[in-house]
Amino acid sequence: MKKILTLIVLAFCINAGFAQEEDYVVRSFETSALVDNQTVTTPYKGMIELQIQHRFGPVENGLTDLFGVYAPSNIRMGLNYGITDKLMVSLGTTKDYKPVDAAIKYAILQQTESGKMPVSLSYYGSVSVGLQGDEMYGPGVEYRFIHRIAYINQFIVARKFSEKLSLQVAPTILYLNSVEYGYKNLNYGISAGGRFNAFGSHSLIFEFDHLLNKQDNKNFDAKPQLALGWEIGTATHAFQVFFANYKGILGQRNFVYNQNDFTKGDYLLGFNVTVRF
Repeated sequence: MKKILTLIVLAFCINAGFAQEEDYVVRSFETSALVDNQTVTTPYKGMIELQIQHRFGPVENGLTDLFGVYAPSNIRMGLNYGITDKLMVSLGTTKDYKPVDAAIKYAILQQTESGKMPVSLSYYGSVSVGLQGDEMYGPGVEYRFIHRIAYINQFIVARKFSEKLSLQVAPTILYLNSVEYGYKNLNYGISAGGRFNAFGSHSLIFEFDHLLNKQDNKNFDAKPQLALGWEIGTATHAFQVFFANYKGILGQRNFVYNQNDFTKGDYLLGFNVTVRF
């Protein structure tokens, strides 16, 4: 943690050197989230983002459940608030496994129009607390509240290459205080994502996540995650519809536990709605 804080302070000092003489690149991404993953973007000071993230069930049953629309779904509702133009805090809750999550994101570096700072860099940290019964977090005699807590930390690096194309990558570290036998508590992976403005307010978006470490039981190794979708943005709203091979919404769950294989067609339909106030 001390190393992370040191890097943030150092990067802040570097960024301050550009502040008085440089124009920053804006709107690398439409909102603070791409599909499920965070982007380098933060809300402006005083802005509130209301997020509704919805996942239908798998499409595998075809018309039987209308390609997953009638299947059991997952949903998250969250609020993001811009304390400053660079600092965001958020709070949310998700239906599956009942986690409540709180997060912070800080825009450490911002890409400049002149190219002196070629990329944007943001730190994102989230903690989730599961609200299921005590029995879900280990044997009763060993249960402690801390077993409910899981963490994710990311440094998100992004570049807006043109008015059409923005790409980002994020090294990721996760720690789950309580896991089933055969899983590791400490995990690490990599995320990538992008946005291509097709025309007007319409964009193609994608995400790819991959857990780099193996679990103690090789049968539990997580499958890579892929999402492909369409985004429509306005001054006050953003709407995204997509196909993805994971039903979880929080990274603490998706990275470690996803067993849907996109090479075998394990997909589901989802949509996100972001409203800005």
